[in-house]
Amino acid sequence: MFVTKKSLSRRTILRGAGIALGLPMLDSMMPAFQALAKTPPPLRRFGAVFIALGERPGYWTPKTEGDNFEISPILKPLEAYRKSLTVVSELCDPVDGHAVTVASWLSGSVPKRTVAEDVHAGTTIDQMIAKKIGQDTVFPSLEVATEDFTGYIGGCDPAYACTYMNTLAWKTPTEPLPMEINPRVVFERLFGRPGTAEQRAAQMRTDASVLDSLKEEVTDLKTGLGPKDRSRLNDYLENVREIEQRIQRAEKVSASSVNVPNAPVGVPESFEEHVALQFDLLALAYEADLTRVFTFMMTRDISQRVYPQIGITEPHHSMSHHAGDTAKIANLVKLNTYHVDLFGKFLKKLSDTPDGDGSLLDHSIILFGSGMSESNSHSRLDVPTLLCGGTSAVKGNRHIKMQKETPLANLMLSIGQTYGLEMDKFGISNGRVDL
Repeated sequence: MFVTKKSLSRRTILRGAGIALGLPMLDSMMPAFQALAKTPPPLRRFGAVFIALGERPGYWTPKTEGDNFEISPILKPLEAYRKSLTVVSELCDPVDGHAVTVASWLSGSVPKRTVAEDVHAGTTIDQMIAKKIGQDTVFPSLEVATEDFTGYIGGCDPAYACTYMNTLAWKTPTEPLPMEINPRVVFERLFGRPGTAEQRAAQMRTDASVLDSLKEEVTDLKTGLGPKDRSRLNDYLENVREIEQRIQRAEKVSASSVNVPNAPVGVPESFEEHVALQFDLLALAYEADLTRVFTFMMTRDISQRVYPQIGITEPHHSMSHHAGDTAKIANLVKLNTYHVDLFGKFLKKLSDTPDGDGSLLDHSIILFGSGMSESNSHSRLDVPTLLCGGTSAVKGNRHIKMQKETPLANLMLSIGQTYGLEMDKFGISNGRVDL
């Protein structure tokens, strides 16, 4: 028998004028005779999606425990992915409040009380995982958000600096990482765009694609691929172009709008489109193995965003202090469910994207949650926590109810150990969660 299958390196990159485009996993990147191996690749991706101001108690936590749990009202949009869902309840952050529940969410630490620049929290689990599994990718980690934090300096919470709620990721206990809100900037970081700011603005007004300079390389590459790989490559390149076109449309709207003249170019006016673009870019970065770790702050604590598209015109933060008002509580449930529905579209993207003998969702663990539960009192108790994917390492289709006031840091410890981190303690952890 002769083996003629072309073998490609997993790190193969197409290069054009100012463009460096990674490729998705292809059969041609696997050693001969192993393309159809049934053993899935090792778990190697992690993501964390943060939602501010908690989730409504009584509507988030499933009523039943163990396997085949009863989906709660807020989690209903994720019903199709229940086999990949693990809800963990009765976990708690170390301190109540806006800033501290954000800073401690992934760090398991008690942040230093300060409104100055001498902030101190803890290295977050995403950065530890990135150091373990992300060092041979272009970006060890990506940090994105949807709200501009640049105007928030000094103190944003009594005795706590704005820095604590402006990011999810801390490279070291004293080094918070900035979060990018502009999908255009994220796209250019991933795939490149040559020229000055003025040249890029001119390019924005055309329909030119970053893929144009790669045509010859793509043609040459396809000649050595089998039918399945060619189809996979075509789907991937179409996905890149589709996202690029959406960003271009968003830029044109933002640039011409009289309502928001100072809106950053490339940031959609629509929250839903903004979230979708960020999620799609993260999925694309996973697919091309440009990064294996991300954090995404979908909404920011003390956010005053309104959601007229779903009939909510009261700012989120104001509404979160509901004082028992049934109408406000109902709107909070509606808003929480809306956010989960947007997240569900990301899970669908990961689930629909092949990766080895499974999908991107199968080979990732995505953490979704918040640092508080009852927003009216800024409660740190029983914070909403959901793990998605990771079917080769996390059982799924399960509701794990821990003892009351189990540190959230216990879960972070368990997640870190899943990725091979050699540690028996994380932050204020006093045990682990059996996933």
